[in-house]
Amino acid sequence: MPHPWTARVISPSRPAQPSAIAAQPSAIAARPAALLRGEFTVRAAVRAARLRVTALGVYELELNGAVVGDHVLAPGWTSYRHRHRYQVFDVTDLLREGANAWGAHLADGWYRGLLGFNGGTRNIYGEDTGLLAELRIEYADGTAHTVTTGGDWRWSAGPVTAAGLYEGEEYDARREQAGWSEPGFDASAWAPVRLLPFDTSVLFEADSPPVRRIESVAPVAVTTSPAGRTLVDFGQNLVGRLRIRVRGEAGRTVTLRHAEVLADGELCTRPLRHATATDRYTLRGDADGEVWEPRFTFHGFRYAEIDAWPGEPAPADVSAVVLHSDLRPAGWFSCSDASLNRLHENVVWGMRGNFLDVPTDCPQRDERLGWTGDVQVFAPTAAFLYDVRAFLRSWLCDLAADQHDDERGVPPVFSPAIPVITPVPIPPGNPPMAGWCDAAVIVPWVLYERYGDTEVLRAQYASMRGWVDAVDRIAGDGRIWGEGFQFGDWLDPAAPADDPGRSTTSSSLVATAYFAHSARLLARTARVLAEQDDAEHYGALADSVREAFRHRFHAGGGQLMEETQTAYALALCFRMLEDDAERAEAGRRLAGLVASGAHRIGTGFLGTPLVCDALTDTGHVDTAFGLLTERSGPSWLYQVDMGATTVWERWDSMLPDGSVNPGEMTSFNHYALGAVADWMHRTVAGLAPAEPGYRRLLVRPRPGGGLTWARAAHETPYGRAETAWRVEGDLLLLDLLVPPDTSALVDLPGAEPVTAGPGRHTFHTPLPQRQPQLQPQK
Repeated sequence: MPHPWTARVISPSRPAQPSAIAAQPSAIAARPAALLRGEFTVRAAVRAARLRVTALGVYELELNGAVVGDHVLAPGWTSYRHRHRYQVFDVTDLLREGANAWGAHLADGWYRGLLGFNGGTRNIYGEDTGLLAELRIEYADGTAHTVTTGGDWRWSAGPVTAAGLYEGEEYDARREQAGWSEPGFDASAWAPVRLLPFDTSVLFEADSPPVRRIESVAPVAVTTSPAGRTLVDFGQNLVGRLRIRVRGEAGRTVTLRHAEVLADGELCTRPLRHATATDRYTLRGDADGEVWEPRFTFHGFRYAEIDAWPGEPAPADVSAVVLHSDLRPAGWFSCSDASLNRLHENVVWGMRGNFLDVPTDCPQRDERLGWTGDVQVFAPTAAFLYDVRAFLRSWLCDLAADQHDDERGVPPVFSPAIPVITPVPIPPGNPPMAGWCDAAVIVPWVLYERYGDTEVLRAQYASMRGWVDAVDRIAGDGRIWGEGFQFGDWLDPAAPADDPGRSTTSSSLVATAYFAHSARLLARTARVLAEQDDAEHYGALADSVREAFRHRFHAGGGQLMEETQTAYALALCFRMLEDDAERAEAGRRLAGLVASGAHRIGTGFLGTPLVCDALTDTGHVDTAFGLLTERSGPSWLYQVDMGATTVWERWDSMLPDGSVNPGEMTSFNHYALGAVADWMHRTVAGLAPAEPGYRRLLVRPRPGGGLTWARAAHETPYGRAETAWRVEGDLLLLDLLVPPDTSALVDLPGAEPVTAGPGRHTFHTPLPQRQPQLQPQK
């Protein structure tokens, strides 16, 4: 157990006021960051020094003039009222014998800053920012003492004159105070801090990777727009902020604006909605030049517009600093089709930009929320590409804590849960939402499948059960639910620009299928946890819901009452149809729908992750490849051909003429539709878990789409697994690496499955004859 906190939360002595630079809306909205400092004395012979620190807001802490750690936007965003993260640093090497000083920049961040749609909401978690820090120093003689934040600290306004996650940051270098975090600094003009009440029982040591600066991206071009503005193109839609190197006269303010796309050659900011995404730097006038990067904001952008630069910026003067949670890369994919490789790279970049402390939907506009539906469909892809075990476990703890606030047991549609005014007519309160709230069940199960993590099932079991029980009460004895407003198959490509929820598949079909699926996964979870009574109860519930689904939505013989790609994908993947003949007919009808649509996608957020699996499982892998490789919109490769470098929110966020979709929701970095990468890993490359945690591999590549080779690698809990197949003449050759202490079931097309043990193996089999493409239904 960590020792109890003796530190107090300190805050500026009066509420921070809006920036005095009121020429722009962002300056009026965003509030300044404060500087806080204290001093202490250290004896000789320090053996160890350990710092614990967090903030009501976001902080950057310095000790004797050196920044502590390399975290960005710490302590990050959690459901603060339930779980408030703190960081721990070893600062032994930063201490000096005698006088020492420490201090922090302190800004609003998620705690007090602007969050949400339609202008957003401030002060969601509190009206005051604060800093809580405790430094325990141990000496060689066995003694120790602790110094803390407290009433002896002082504060001052600093050079960050405005900072907001949506708005951007303004920094006046003329207001810097040299040596402010070093001993001996004259702080007589600084004001005393206030002490704030704070319940330390919500504190927990950081349990997931911090946000860090991951890499720096150089511009690919610096150009002049038709209106004469300077534009910097980084060639990649990314998440982070700019670092500039500039030399000019004191008092000049350089303005940096950000956007994902251009419209008519100019920066297109309409998709950002109310997020102004503008940074400003006022020079102090150093003859040798100045280097600046914002501390307390981030943007989603490919392009930056620079105004009032002294002279003309050179490419070397500007770089983009990529920010995201520092997750360990764990999976790789490539194939013989360059467009599919670009699609996969788009998926990776989309995940990187949106796994920034919270698994967000988008990183650029006035939203950036932890939408449950998005991560629910993307979790299998995420778990292949990066080690997300700790990241998603921590987020699930927030989800369960927020869910606990709802007396019905309904999880929020995004976590951390905050009050928002949405641009779509969501019912008041915390409405149960199929496919979104199901993240409470599905994401823990994915972590179990991919990491063999039974503890996440145990930790989330009450949350999982709470959601299924809530739907059981809502649906009642009829077992059908989903009437009224639902997100449903959100952003179905047939939905009009101003009505993203208008799907060709009914919300009741979607909701009931998810009800059965979550009940089935809960029954499996109960068996894993040896909760036998629950296993039987929820297994019977799942069977009952499936029968209700069949009664309402099954026309007989494998045909559904709703002839849509999503309806058949859900019915097949969630096992609403179990009979082999019915499944075969449903697969044939799904393939016919795809063919009659010229292999263009017909699914939204919930159907898209399943449709290729539904086709593959019923013998129509060539049709699945037809979907994957179709280039006319709506399709994955339409986005690639339109120059996408991340996955879009809408299939047509950009229209064929290069204009931006007029709808309210036109993010160019949304990972949900990139969930197809999981099928690419498992089916195109053929690398999947056959047992939880990859204790046994399923190696079942299914070549198609004109590909001549594909490969994948994944760092499993047991070590690295690799598959690599290629076509040579009329043979299919497979190279396989099986990790230690595991085995692999190798299932090549046209061959009998075999088992392979640890080590490297090569297999070959005659390439099967391709089936002709299914023609449109009559």
